[in-house]
Amino acid sequence: MLGIGLKVASVCVFVCMSSLLKASDGIPAGQLVFFRSFFAIFPVIIFIAWQGQLNVAFKTSEPFSHFWRGFVGVSAMSASFYGLTKLPLPEAIAISYATPLLTVLCSALFLRETVRLYRWTAVFIGLAGVLIILWPRMSFFTGDSEFGGDQAIGALATLCGAGLAAIAMLLVRRLVQTERTPTIVVYFSIASSIIALVSLPFGWVWPSPAQATFLIMAGIAGGVAQILLTESYRHADMSTIAPFEYTSMLLGLAIGYLLFGDIPSNEMMTGAVIVISAGIFIIYREHRLGLARARARKVSTPQG
Repeated sequence: MLGIGLKVASVCVFVCMSSLLKASDGIPAGQLVFFRSFFAIFPVIIFIAWQGQLNVAFKTSEPFSHFWRGFVGVSAMSASFYGLTKLPLPEAIAISYATPLLTVLCSALFLRETVRLYRWTAVFIGLAGVLIILWPRMSFFTGDSEFGGDQAIGALATLCGAGLAAIAMLLVRRLVQTERTPTIVVYFSIASSIIALVSLPFGWVWPSPAQATFLIMAGIAGGVAQILLTESYRHADMSTIAPFEYTSMLLGLAIGYLLFGDIPSNEMMTGAVIVISAGIFIIYREHRLGLARARARKVSTPQG
């Protein structure tokens, strides 16, 4: 229950972070990534110091792996944040649910993991749900859409961000084999902040006091959410707490309507239900396969 509670708390804080970034209207995506990454460092460092792990957090044997994880992460955030500035909040959240589906696809393509019929079926059904969400935006290119071109590009950017996030998850899978969790979190925030500075010549703006407040709060919220998420994995299996990621849709719908006046379309709600159902099935299937592997290892282990 503690793990589930921490997971739900992390989801709520992440949605608040997204809302703060969306409220910072007029700030370029690269600048959003910098504030999100840089100010996340402070709560993370404080938490690591409180745990007494600060002396080992910066020790790494994989500096280039951290750089590539940061590069892909920055690319994913840039695309997602751009989409967030162009789309209603619930829709941006719904499209981002493609990440676990694309993770399965990337695992099969790049890691040569075995993906059987059940999960492939769930992946393609889930991606069909994403297409339902995207279709009203994509019809802009045929001249039949009521939406502007910015929203169509924003929808594609959000989907691209979900794909890059899936690749980032694969990089993290490799890092956790040799690196401590505090090390991964710290170096990601540092690498993301430095890499995001590359976008400085491409149109950063001087934020107003309100925008600066939102940006700083978003960065701190991102760091706090990362801590809560990491701690949730200490108290419960990933397959147990992963479905609670989808509680972000309820919060996103509420915040989107109350703060930004976003009213979800029928296509968005239908597609979101399909994507969420497919994602939950994949999580359930992974859980069952994990139990089967554990039983197989137990049987094959010689008994003393």
